[in-house]
Amino acid sequence: MTKLNSRARRALLGAALLSIAGLSQAQSAVQTLRVTAIPDESPTELARKAAPLVKYLESRLGMKVEFTPVSDYAAAVETLVNKKVDLAWFGGFTFVQAKVRSGGKVIPLVQREEDEKFRSVFITADPAIQQLADLKGKDVSFGSQSSTSGHLMPRSFLLQAGLTPEKDFKRVAYSGAHDATIAAVASGKVQAGALNISVWDKFVADKKVDTSKVRAFYTTPAYYDYNWTVHADMPAALREKIAQAFLSLSKATPEGKEILDLQRATRFVPTQADNYKGIEAAARSADLL
Repeated sequence: MTKLNSRARRALLGAALLSIAGLSQAQSAVQTLRVTAIPDESPTELARKAAPLVKYLESRLGMKVEFTPVSDYAAAVETLVNKKVDLAWFGGFTFVQAKVRSGGKVIPLVQREEDEKFRSVFITADPAIQQLADLKGKDVSFGSQSSTSGHLMPRSFLLQAGLTPEKDFKRVAYSGAHDATIAAVASGKVQAGALNISVWDKFVADKKVDTSKVRAFYTTPAYYDYNWTVHADMPAALREKIAQAFLSLSKATPEGKEILDLQRATRFVPTQADNYKGIEAAARSADLL
């Protein structure tokens, strides 16, 4: 009887240890917040922007945070939809793609205040180009095909102006990123390009572009754009902690100022899926969704 009890105790102890190990593994899995972002700028710039944000989120959430770059916009969408990452920086269009791809299982948490009235610019180094109509017969570059501010919305405003890129332009190019579009225009590879206004303003402010040669000749009307999005399966308590971490960022602190400046943000504000209905409508009208 004693021998049997001893075996039973060992079996129970073994089961308990396995249970504890399994619980420990589960806890460690959720103790790492995996973050990614659409690659709308160079990998080095994305890493530079992510570093202080990762450190800040770790301190606010009390968990490890890992930034994982992806190769293209589609990969950013798929990694969140398939829960390979927990938090993603999307443009308005990539958010819409993720919403459609997941059957509505993604939730936008916050956006920059600037994203409530975002704009794109068309730039050129050709003195003959003064308005959108002058793009007829020219080589024109967008950014990524999945970019809101570098493709979808510029295309939408071109269509409204009576211009169909594939029909009216000599050549349509896709640079892959906003900074690459500036480089393509500056080097003469294309006569004009469309990109995110904040990247353009940053390049001008940092004197990374010669504005005596390259200039913005058209700025689009405003639209909603970027946001930080999570999968709907994330626990509500963690979603709220992440949102509050972003909403608490302030330029009044050195840490907050560094992060907000790198994110080109005045502050973060709450957002919701309905804000991106206009982008979804533009994508459908342009046959991009």
